[in-house]
Amino acid sequence: MGIILRDLLRNIDFKVGFVIFIIMLIFCIISFFTPYDPRTWHVVPRDLPPSLSHPFGTNSLGKDIFWDTLVALRNSISVASLAAFISRFFSVILGLISGYKGGTVDRVITFLTDVFLTLPLVLILLLIASLGGKNLSPVKLGLIMGCLSWAWDTRVIRSKVLSLRESDFTYTALLSGQKSLTLVTKEYLPFIFPIVFSTFINNMIWCIGMEITLGIFGLLSVESPTLGVTLYWAIKYQAVYLGLWWWLLAPLLISIFLIVSLYLISISTSEYLDPRMRTQRVG
Repeated sequence: MGIILRDLLRNIDFKVGFVIFIIMLIFCIISFFTPYDPRTWHVVPRDLPPSLSHPFGTNSLGKDIFWDTLVALRNSISVASLAAFISRFFSVILGLISGYKGGTVDRVITFLTDVFLTLPLVLILLLIASLGGKNLSPVKLGLIMGCLSWAWDTRVIRSKVLSLRESDFTYTALLSGQKSLTLVTKEYLPFIFPIVFSTFINNMIWCIGMEITLGIFGLLSVESPTLGVTLYWAIKYQAVYLGLWWWLLAPLLISIFLIVSLYLISISTSEYLDPRMRTQRVG
């Protein structure tokens, strides 16, 4: 793991994305020390521009935008992480079983994967959010997205396991009496871990984008601040029209930096996993 991280840090894209994301995580830690209840309104004077006492200003809800944005960032990352962990759980288990077992088990899992791949996930999430309304909390959203977004990554992991199953070390391990479970957990997992990490980041990007989209349309619980919900309130109160540019600017910039950092980490990791790029690095 240390060797992989050292190689990745040589990539300028990964380095920039990694540094920005670490800053985002520091903001999340700072958010736990907020002096205000994020669900309470009118705790500070309204519509104040950025100042030393309120670095990002205040909004028409009477909330400090700095602390509100940090809490929203923490909740958005939590939603994306929860969804990514759940989808990795399904994709790793199903991908390993499908690729290693083969036969009927593989056909059944492949059929389920194909069914989920054909589902219009965006429309399904919009429907669930519309029906859930104000009761769709960040935790529920993370659970739903995690249970819906495992199919593509299952197929990727399955294809990798299929190639590993036909390798020489697999036959050697089986002939030496090694159990299948031990072979899969100790020999296969190190090979698929980089794929799991890469798809984890991609899944987080998708989840954050969906959360912001649903939040802007007011389809999430407006009591729990997320980046999408924060933008929703700024748009609802016509922050730009009223000249309260700082209300919209803070969550917008944080959202952009967060997505860009994850994107840079994703593309640099994908390049690292690409055998052709690896050959060029060695050359």
